[in-house]
Amino acid sequence: MPLDAYPFSPKFGWVQDRDGLSWQLSLTPREQKIAPFLMFVGAQHGNAEAAIHFYTSLFPDSGVEQIDHYGEGEEWGAPGTVKLAAFRLAGETFMAMDSKYEHDFTFTEAISFYVACETQDEVDRLWTALSAVPESEQCGWLKDRFGVSWQIIPNALTTLMNDPDPAKAARVTQAMLQMKKIDIAALERAHAG
Repeated sequence: MPLDAYPFSPKFGWVQDRDGLSWQLSLTPREQKIAPFLMFVGAQHGNAEAAIHFYTSLFPDSGVEQIDHYGEGEEWGAPGTVKLAAFRLAGETFMAMDSKYEHDFTFTEAISFYVACETQDEVDRLWTALSAVPESEQCGWLKDRFGVSWQIIPNALTTLMNDPDPAKAARVTQAMLQMKKIDIAALERAHAG
């Protein structure tokens, strides 16, 4: 979308940078300067609202801030689907919309949400709730039922992989590479040798 005035912003532009990353630039005031924006297209069109409610149910300090729906005759989406939504996950603002247009993109592993977990219980809970595509699971990465990729990573992994002893760090790395969901106890055993 060219840089111009739109009903939702006095100045807005949707561009792609030289590395292929998509950016939406807006003069609409927001508390958070940069927010991930999920566009539900193709087979996922119409799933934005379900995804928002699902995601906000999983994390503390989460909730829906705004959901506007397309009405009859609006160009970009089917009536009743999400025209624009803002929501919080763990205190961070996210945005989402549905688009009924044929797009040459969808969600891929090139963009994922990294979740730093404190405990194995947190890893297990989020993994069970989010993982919907078993063949995409590897090294703490998963894909949810909406096609969005997540990294469910315990803080212990980073700590153990950064051990100043290269042999310990290497054992932890090798153990992690064999895992789908990260197992903190197994990492600690590998670290100990």
